Amino acid sequence: MYETPLFLPAGDQALVVELGDAIDAGVNRRVHDLAQRVEAVEVAGVVDLIPAYRSLLVQYDATTTSLAALQSSLLKLCSDPGGQPLERPRVVHIPTLYGGEHGPDLPYVAEQCGMTTDEVVRVHSETEYLVHMMGFTPGFPYLGGLDERLATPRLATPRQEIPAGSVGIAESQTGVYPFASPGGWRLIGRTPVTMFDPVGEPPSLLAAGDYVRFTPLQSENDYAEVRGRVESGEFQVTVTAKQ
Repeated sequence: MYETPLFLPAGDQALVVELGDAIDAGVNRRVHDLAQRVEAVEVAGVVDLIPAYRSLLVQYDATTTSLAALQSSLLKLCSDPGGQPLERPRVVHIPTLYGGEHGPDLPYVAEQCGMTTDEVVRVHSETEYLVHMMGFTPGFPYLGGLDERLATPRLATPRQEIPAGSVGIAESQTGVYPFASPGGWRLIGRTPVTMFDPVGEPPSLLAAGDYVRFTPLQSENDYAEVRGRVESGEFQVTVTAKQ
């Protein structure tokens, strides 16, 4: 974690504010806190904010502000936030059916980790995961906080198509595939919830800075019941405030 942020120009209308040099929950929290403060005080010229693991990309309108003025404003918010109240992060609870055809790699993960499949499900579902950033495809959350006992190598050869909603593990991270797409993560389950809807408002269920808690479904019938409610528009995910 840097004592003083690094400012790195990115083209002629963007600035990267780098707050650390490692993937770290504390650094990532500072990234999201800074983004909240920039929005709260409405820094002149800012048109978009894109948080990443350890940095914040600030896109700005060069016709309304200068690089120097923007950097000065951001430095002040980093060093002296001025008591801006910050919202507590959301915890989004995602129902997930583990194993079977929805989680074909669950037995492999269990064997690699020296656990039973039930133990893997318990450990994976009892953690609140920080959404460090969104990427890869729209709506894909990179989730930090995976118990180190569950760290598992990626597939040697990626699958050509992974079903939408698949929950996977890759090394020390976990995540959810919002669309059917190629991928090399180890699949341990699947959620019937829609993770990204291009006509939704907002389109992505999750945002960087949120937390995720996976809630195990007990059967295929439970999965089908939730999926039916999702398709009919009757289902709402449970959202709580981070304690």
